[in-house]
Amino acid sequence: MNKSELIDAIAKDAGITKVAAKAALESFISNVTTTLKTKEGKVSLVGFGTFSVSERAARQGINPATKKPINIEAKTVAKFKAGADLSSAVAMANAPAAGKKKK
Repeated sequence: MNKSELIDAIAKDAGITKVAAKAALESFISNVTTTLKTKEGKVSLVGFGTFSVSERAARQGINPATKKPINIEAKTVAKFKAGADLSSAVAMANAPAAGKKKK
């Protein structure tokens, strides 16, 4: 699902216009982004998940083309951890049907 498909789905489910759904989605994205830029940098949606900021340490990697070692700088990254409700919904949707074996 891409952004425009998500806007269509939100509009249909909430019974609002696509313009209102787009404004709501853009507001959500803007507020999450603004919050992650702060020192506390965490947005928790119970059952859905948590957006947070993580620090990645500097490390040494390997250039796959030349096989030579390269230094990868430390950086701050955004991350998402799925909540229990979302995790179980995805697990159940992707669980193999009872009685069928994987090949």
